[in-house]
Amino acid sequence: MKKLLAVFVLAAGAAVATSPALAADVVGNPKAAQSKIEMCIGCHGIPGYKASFPEVYQVPMIGGQSAKYIESALHAYKKGDRKHPSMRGIATSLSDQDIADVAAYYSQQNGQSRK
Repeated sequence: MKKLLAVFVLAAGAAVATSPALAADVVGNPKAAQSKIEMCIGCHGIPGYKASFPEVYQVPMIGGQSAKYIESALHAYKKGDRKHPSMRGIATSLSDQDIADVAAYYSQQNGQSRK
């Protein structure tokens, strides 16, 4: 019985130990983002655009931002740490792979990118 319990504990520990490694394996593919950025372009692709929901907000151009920053921001919207309702709705619809792809796409754009 003790051996069975020891095997179970080791197996559970191995499963927990490999979980973060699997999450770290998500690599963004900018080409895969082509079908995912349509919802971004409507606001982030318009120079000087201001959103009016829930309040007037200057929408930033995100072309050329670092992938890590974009991923961090989208995950924060998804978790509710960032509070813009439209961005939260969009972020919650994205998988970790979607977020990585979108971040990779925008990080490859230059600061003048309008898409």
